[in-house]
Amino acid sequence: MDNSAPFTDWSHVQSFLAVAETGSLSAAAQRLGQSQPTIGRHVKALEDGLGVELFHRHARGLVLTDIGAEMRPAAEAMRAAMATIALQAEAHSDTSSGTVRIASSDFMAHHVLPRMLAEIRREHPMIQLVVVPSDSSENLLFRQADIAIRMYRPDQLELVTRHVADIELGTFAARSYLERRGRPETAEDLLDHDLVGYDRSTLIVDTMHELGWPGGPESFAVRCDHHPTYWEMVRAGCGIGFTQARVGRADPLVEELHLDLPIPPLEIWLTAHQTVRKAPRVDAIWRALDKRLTAEFA
Repeated sequence: MDNSAPFTDWSHVQSFLAVAETGSLSAAAQRLGQSQPTIGRHVKALEDGLGVELFHRHARGLVLTDIGAEMRPAAEAMRAAMATIALQAEAHSDTSSGTVRIASSDFMAHHVLPRMLAEIRREHPMIQLVVVPSDSSENLLFRQADIAIRMYRPDQLELVTRHVADIELGTFAARSYLERRGRPETAEDLLDHDLVGYDRSTLIVDTMHELGWPGGPESFAVRCDHHPTYWEMVRAGCGIGFTQARVGRADPLVEELHLDLPIPPLEIWLTAHQTVRKAPRVDAIWRALDKRLTAEFA
């Protein structure tokens, strides 16, 4: 009797995890950059090789069976091990060419990074740059990004971080709004005005509470978590909002409100996985971003 375990192709396990996490073949295919039939074949091959059914097929998508759910933690551990192997190999590579993926907030990706990346490309023409505009935390271990620019200090043990600068924030409103509603002179006057805030993000609400202000998301007349859209709503006259002082001061449609409102600055942190940070191409872009972000917000 042959008691050896069946050989499992890593790509099949990768597809299994993508389907388990997304709930459909099409979403898994989009995540992995594969075709839907390929993902389906991978899952079927894994099921045939293991002799078990991993998913229940429903009209609403694919749901893990009991054995599929039991296997998932081991498959996730396998993915983490494969990612670590790739990172370790890359860290010892002596090549300074290739691709570096940079995750940053939508706002920074729009207002700050383009000019910097144009300069960096002139310095490092053999390195291709990919910008991942996202306000959510990117998974640096699984290579959704090589470097992340974050407005907070990440605390995962496997990450290296560097505080590069602080961003001054200010209170702004469209001139059209102020002409219609009047100009507040104190922080308390804001309670009588329309405020533009975030929806799911608690950043503004938390800061308000730290300053002794009551209220929650319902305090905002208009809410949006996508900061470029948020800023456009302030510019359009939806209400009073908050943004990077340098951006607001450069905009002729808005006016800065000088109130007794001590808004703490946003911290900028460069972050990377401690292993991939050593790769020559990542190190080169890390240093270039560090230099420019420090100078930009000095």
